[in-house]
Amino acid sequence: MIQLIDVSKSYNSKDMVVRNLNLKIEQGELVVLVGESGCGKTTTMKMINRLEEPSSGTILINGKDIKEIDPIELRRNIGYVIQRIGLFPHLTVGQNIGIVPRLTKNDPEKVAKRTIELLDMVGMQHEEYMNRYPNELSGGQQQRVGVARALANDPDIVLMDEPFSALDPITRDQLQNELLKLQEELHKTIVFVTHDIDEAIKIGDKIAVMQDGRIMQYDTPEKILKNPANEFIESFVGRDRLWKTPDMLRARDIMNKDYVRIGMNRPLAHAVELMREKNCEVLVVVSSSGNNPNYIQGMVGRRQINKDYDHDVRMKDIMRTDVVTVQPDTPLNEVLQLREKHKLRFMPVVEEGITVGIITETTILNVLTEIIPESEGF
Repeated sequence: MIQLIDVSKSYNSKDMVVRNLNLKIEQGELVVLVGESGCGKTTTMKMINRLEEPSSGTILINGKDIKEIDPIELRRNIGYVIQRIGLFPHLTVGQNIGIVPRLTKNDPEKVAKRTIELLDMVGMQHEEYMNRYPNELSGGQQQRVGVARALANDPDIVLMDEPFSALDPITRDQLQNELLKLQEELHKTIVFVTHDIDEAIKIGDKIAVMQDGRIMQYDTPEKILKNPANEFIESFVGRDRLWKTPDMLRARDIMNKDYVRIGMNRPLAHAVELMREKNCEVLVVVSSSGNNPNYIQGMVGRRQINKDYDHDVRMKDIMRTDVVTVQPDTPLNEVLQLREKHKLRFMPVVEEGITVGIITETTILNVLTEIIPESEGF
C-alpha cells in the first residue's frame, strides 16, 4: 500500500532529517512511527502526503510514485489528523466534517448523511453536536471531530500526527480505544506518529522506532518488547515494559523447555533416580509406545513418589491425570488465573498433545528478574 524506498530529507547539505529510510506498510495496517523529538518521524509522515518533499528516494502508494500525483488531489484522498486539530472556528461541527467532500463537489445530501454517520461513529450524537461550534466543545470532542473530518472522504490512508498528546490521560485512553474500534470496523491504512511508547504498543499493528532519521527497528509490538534490536531500543522501550504489558507475554515466554519426562510404564525406582539425577520436583508422564511416545498422560511429583508404594508400582498407577495444561500462545494473565484457580505449582505447556515445556513458580520469577531491574526490588 505505502512504500518508502531509500527516502532522505535534508534542509541543507548538513541538516539531514531523514536518512535512507526504507519502510513498507501493508493495506489495512496501523503503523506507528515513534521516537524522541527531532528523530524525523513527523517529517517522514508528511512526505507521504507531500507536505514535505523528499530530497531523494521514492514513495509509492499502491505502486505509483506520488511525484506523479497532483499534491492537492493526493491530499484530498488521504485523511489527516494533527495535534492542534485545526478545526475552522467559524464553521459548525457539521460544516467542518463535510468541508472536503464539499470541495470535491459531492452531493450535499450525501455529504449531510455522511456527516451524521461519522459523528455517530466517533461517539458524538449528531442531534446534539452537528450545529455546535468548535469553541463549544472539549478538547477530546474537538479531536473526535478531527478524526471524523479525516474520514469524511472515505480515504484509504489516514495520517495522524500526535493527535492525542495534548489531552488528559483519561480522555487520551478513551480516544485510543475509539480509534482501535474504528480500525476494526474500517480497516484503514493508518500512519500514526507519537513520542509515547505506551501509546505505540497499545494501538500499533507494527511499530517503527526511529532515531536520528533512521528506523532502528520495525516490527510488531510483541517482537520489539521481547527482542529489542539494540541498546537504544531496549532503553527507549524500557526493560520492565514487557511486564507492564502482560498481554504481550505468552506461556512459551515463561516455560522451561528442559522438563523431565518419564514413560508411563516405568517403575517407581526409575522415577526416584530421575528426580535425584535431574534435581527436579515433577516428572511429565508420557506414552511409552506408539508413533508419538511423547504424548502427555499425566504428572508425578515428589509427594507421590515418597508415598509407601510397592517397589514394582508403575507411573501409570500413581500419576495424576487431572492435569491442567495450556497452549504455547496462552496469555500470561490466563496462565496466572488458572494457577490461582486450581492452586497449581506446575503447569505443562502442550501443543497437539505433546508437552513442549513446563511452567513453575521458578520460571515465572525468572521472567520477573530478567525484565525488572534489581533496583526495583527484585
